Amino acid sequence: MPGLKKILIANRGEIACRIQRTAQALGYRTVAVFSDADADALHVQMADEAINIGAAAVQQSYLNITAILDAARRTGADAIHPGYGFLSENAGFAIACRDAGITFIGPSPEAIELMGSKRLSKIAMLEAGVPCINGYQGDGQDDATLSREAERIGYPLMIKASAGGGGRGMRLVHDSGDLLEQIRTARSEAFNGFGSGELILEQALIEPRHVEVQLFGDQHGNLIYLGERDCSVQRRHQKVIEEAPCPVMTPELRQAMGEAALKAGRAVQYVGAGTVEFLLDARGQFYFLEMNTRLQVEHPVTELITGLDLVAWQLNIAEGQPLPLRQEQVQLRGHAMEVRLYAEDPAQGFLPQTGRVVAWEPALQDGIRIDHGLFEGQNISPFYDPMLGKLIAHGATREQARRKLLRAVQDSVLLGVQSNQRLLTSLLEHPQFACGDFSTGFIAQHFSGHTCLPPQTPTAQHLAIAAALFYQASAQAHPAPLCGWRNNASVPLHYRIGLEDQDWVVTLQAIPDEPLRLQVAGSNLELKILHSDGRRATLEIDGIRQRHAYRLEAGQLWLFTRPGSLQFVDRTQAQVSSQASVSSGTLKAPMDGAIVDVLVNEGSPVTKGQLLVVLEAMKMEHPLKSGIDGVLKRLQVKVGDQVKNRQILLEVE
Repeated sequence: MPGLKKILIANRGEIACRIQRTAQALGYRTVAVFSDADADALHVQMADEAINIGAAAVQQSYLNITAILDAARRTGADAIHPGYGFLSENAGFAIACRDAGITFIGPSPEAIELMGSKRLSKIAMLEAGVPCINGYQGDGQDDATLSREAERIGYPLMIKASAGGGGRGMRLVHDSGDLLEQIRTARSEAFNGFGSGELILEQALIEPRHVEVQLFGDQHGNLIYLGERDCSVQRRHQKVIEEAPCPVMTPELRQAMGEAALKAGRAVQYVGAGTVEFLLDARGQFYFLEMNTRLQVEHPVTELITGLDLVAWQLNIAEGQPLPLRQEQVQLRGHAMEVRLYAEDPAQGFLPQTGRVVAWEPALQDGIRIDHGLFEGQNISPFYDPMLGKLIAHGATREQARRKLLRAVQDSVLLGVQSNQRLLTSLLEHPQFACGDFSTGFIAQHFSGHTCLPPQTPTAQHLAIAAALFYQASAQAHPAPLCGWRNNASVPLHYRIGLEDQDWVVTLQAIPDEPLRLQVAGSNLELKILHSDGRRATLEIDGIRQRHAYRLEAGQLWLFTRPGSLQFVDRTQAQVSSQASVSSGTLKAPMDGAIVDVLVNEGSPVTKGQLLVVLEAMKMEHPLKSGIDGVLKRLQVKVGDQVKNRQILLEVE
């Protein structure tokens, strides 16, 4: 079989960059595709050639099969790598590639179609003798049938999108009163995300581990597994931390799970990279969950403990080469751990965040790998998944990998966009995680409440640093001979430092050739700015030296606080305004997104907690509810509207 020459990557972001690095290192030419929103993206800059495939919405670009195949034809690409998400598990896309004479770097369309349906794959796994969870996987999809089957299975139960993944179209239901509303939401997310509203129901296991086995098959009938990964630390059924090997794995259990995964792969004559996912209970019993017929987000941890490049394996297998190893030759060395960096705010119920990346300085060091598609100045849009990248550590032991990863998370500078860095730090530092004692309920158990983490409150030191940097910027705005000069230097300055809706007063006294003296929040501090260049500042606070990344633009200061960031505003000259009442009936958009459902009309009565509008952003639906009882006075949006963060949607009187 002739070798491939030019590979089009039908994806975006960090995975498109990841695939290009290996493909280019192996001598292949690469083609990037991009939407209007991604014209300047890093994966576009890395590629040998790039081509626009449509508008920002995924249906018009990254899910547009016709546009992608046309891009391959126009650039002369002879293969397409789908990455993960988007079209990676779309059998119709694999067939279209085959019909166009283009090599699809993945399994057969038949395997994708079968294993891409949770309903059909579960039936096939039962026939193949793979252990499965009790549930309903029939073709009857009406509410009455699903309600009847839910009563048979019992509560709690899981609703799952048959064609879904990534937590979309998945809901945990504790009692029958919530079933129909959760079915509606799951159906809607499933249809919008995957083009199919088909659902299955499963008994919900209590506090299991989520353990998956990495499979690889070639075109010559060889099939092996490359160890397992523990992906139990999740929120909203999306993985947050992954590691390999599983902390509670034994050689006997690994062999049993590996052989079950091989049964699953043989049932569909699997070729390429695939992952068989299991739930593992406290007794050591495991059950088939699903099979992902693609490369996984968490594949780097397997690469680090095996020393293999899984993308290189994918490319070789697509060219018809046999697997380079037999099962007995697979060796696992050390421990690897990965966290997913998301543009989201755990202090606001994980709301996705949009905005401009003001600073990005990944903390690369020995044993650390960071896969990302970020660059400074990039805009994070509401159109795509909020995952920004992945930080991965490898060590001789699990504790060494955890400690390295913790430092990398704390030291990676991201400013301008709110992220989950503080949560990742808290998870990695938690004593139960550190000793390997956790399940899929870990975040819900130990980081309780809708917000998961309290909003970050600035310390007196943070406020003092902000005032000092604002003062320095103001002083340096004058010509050199007058820099920092005031005719009343003995009189303290009073700064009003703002963070979101709150202000703090900081008193600053600047005497030439002496440290700045600051009073804030009942504390007195002495601060010297030893060096600052607009990116990093070296400070001495009460005799202790610190280094902080920062950016200062037009009265706004982004300060990195290890971990996470604070965005301060100098409101010293701003007019003091009264705060809006918390009982206000004004409903504003919590982020950029699209209105997918409006459930009320002007003039209709509403009650506190009533669902009013459904907003879709970053591939997830977000229900927006009334904060008060009243009457809908003004409705300012309709289904299909694109809205901006903080835009007024409606008013309840």
